[in-house]
Amino acid sequence: MKQLILHQKQVIFFIIAGGLSAIIEIGSFKLFSVYLPKVFFWEYNLYGIKYPFSNILSTSCGIITNYFLSIWLVFERGKHSKRKEFVYFILVSVVSTFISLFLFQILYHFVFKEVIDLGIYVLSPEMMSKISAILLVSMLNYSIKKKVIFNG
Repeated sequence: MKQLILHQKQVIFFIIAGGLSAIIEIGSFKLFSVYLPKVFFWEYNLYGIKYPFSNILSTSCGIITNYFLSIWLVFERGKHSKRKEFVYFILVSVVSTFISLFLFQILYHFVFKEVIDLGIYVLSPEMMSKISAILLVSMLNYSIKKKVIFNG
């Protein structure tokens, strides 16, 4: 019973840490996707890739935020040295970033075509694609980070 409660607590804190990281990532993506195309005209469409640098920069902001929230709130340390732990975390995050970028492109080009007006906020196809990619990659990240990087 204690293990079940601890596991649920960890999942809840992972969701909180992931939610806060996603807010940072989505917020920074919104800023980057608005302002970077004004400086770099090819940011909107670089060889068919939409918002590549906005995605990379915002994902990096989310990764760094998630690392610190993960070690403070979610996972126990001790399986690896701090240096190895950080390197593994970054490696998993880099692979996740490429998966997220790929998913974003698929979702942006083939799934989300129309804006969704929520009344207080309008979700553009790029924002819906970004949010969906984050949610899908988060499930993979939890499993890998729990079992491989931290004390599973």
